[in-house]
Amino acid sequence: MSDNRFKIVFEGALLPGVEPTTAKLNLADLFKSDIETIEKLFTGRPVALKRDLAHADAQTYLEALTKTGIEARIEAEQPVAFSLAETHETHSERSTSATSPYAPPRATVGDDLPEFSTLKVFTINGRIGRLRFLAWTLVLTLVMLAVLGVAVSVGLGIAAVSSTAAIVLGSLVGFALFVAFIWVSVQITVQRLHDLGWSGWLWFLNLVPFVGSIFPILLMVLPGNGGANQYGAPPPRNSTAVKVLAVMWLAFIPLLFCAVLLSGLSGMLDEMDTHLESSSMSTYDGVEQSVIVDEEDGQSADDVAEPVDSAQE
Repeated sequence: MSDNRFKIVFEGALLPGVEPTTAKLNLADLFKSDIETIEKLFTGRPVALKRDLAHADAQTYLEALTKTGIEARIEAEQPVAFSLAETHETHSERSTSATSPYAPPRATVGDDLPEFSTLKVFTINGRIGRLRFLAWTLVLTLVMLAVLGVAVSVGLGIAAVSSTAAIVLGSLVGFALFVAFIWVSVQITVQRLHDLGWSGWLWFLNLVPFVGSIFPILLMVLPGNGGANQYGAPPPRNSTAVKVLAVMWLAFIPLLFCAVLLSGLSGMLDEMDTHLESSSMSTYDGVEQSVIVDEEDGQSADDVAEPVDSAQE
């Protein structure tokens, strides 16, 4: 063997911030192997993941392996205490139909590990980042408002014919829109949780008092995992449209908050005006009734005085 041949050596070390389970799953997907075989690579002893490579090929293999989260290195060809071939030979004794995924030329390191994940909206699988989470939420909200506007217009047309039918149909459509909005919103939020490396079951924190008001803010602020995690490769880079929609949603949130605040203040002012008017009317009625009573009393006195004067005459 010539001196310009190299190998990829792995001793079980991981890159900072990468969990062992994540790295093992990535390696299993990369080498099209099972977790049981991959587990044998994490013994702490040197393992030759690939041998007899030119330096350029070794660099390509090393870059692909780095994306899985492991820390490997390139070394010149020399004997090692433990080789990956020995690991797979042990596994082949129990599964004769399996062939080594590491032996050239069948191993396609770097080709099977995507740089970015595929975006899918209507699913709880995959990952999305902070800006895409905001952009998708804005689009979902606008679509629901548009559908709701059309439904209200149709409902008003039906109400002109039959109010009962309009109430029943409006209730059914409103319930269907609510369920659809919640379902799609859950899917988007779960993908954002996956980007953070968190379980999708944490969505239920939205239902916890006080925590539910802070949790969405964390989803908008916290950065996702830079590399692959147990939920797949990182999401694609944000497009210009995603950035614009995210900024629009961030601008819409304070406007919505101000609108709700002004609506609340307007309601309080109207209630105060109504209370003052009611108090004024009560005072006016009391005075008017007092005047009427005084007039009646004066009239009664005059009526009583007249007969007395007549009798004296």
